[in-house]
Amino acid sequence: MKKTIETERLLLRELLLSDVDGMFELDSNPNVQRFVGNKPVKEIEESVAMIEHIQEQYEAYGTGRWAVVLKETNEFLGWSGIKFITTEINSHKDFYEIGYRFIEKHWGKGYATEAGKAFVDYAFNKMKVKALYAYADEGNEVSRKALEKLGFRYVNSFEYEGELEVWYELKHPDL
Repeated sequence: MKKTIETERLLLRELLLSDVDGMFELDSNPNVQRFVGNKPVKEIEESVAMIEHIQEQYEAYGTGRWAVVLKETNEFLGWSGIKFITTEINSHKDFYEIGYRFIEKHWGKGYATEAGKAFVDYAFNKMKVKALYAYADEGNEVSRKALEKLGFRYVNSFEYEGELEVWYELKHPDL
């Protein structure tokens, strides 16, 4: 049985290959890619490869990005979740990062905050991590506001892959 988390409106679960059409809709939209430095995907095979890569992360690290599905309709909205980052970013290496990305028509409905709260709880209470980190493009005010609603604290700005990014952290409240 795969892990799932339910919130008021959402079902959070590991990504499946059957999510490929939603992933392609998400990743082929230039507006979605605007602040993440990626070029929109052109072929559905790229989305298949992305899901397979994320599934490998589940195996290797026991965590990764999960599908965010609207409970009421079973519609794929995008992804969110905790990823274990092994490369160095902003002088950090081997850390847990929270992220989210949603199909454009689902923006502005509070899904990032709702999923984010569930993943913060999951990270601290099930995974027992000491701290979560996040980073966003400095110009992405919406993403930054979502992180702040989740209780993340701005730490610093830094350059990453030619872009100015902002770094946030959230420490486990009991540690």
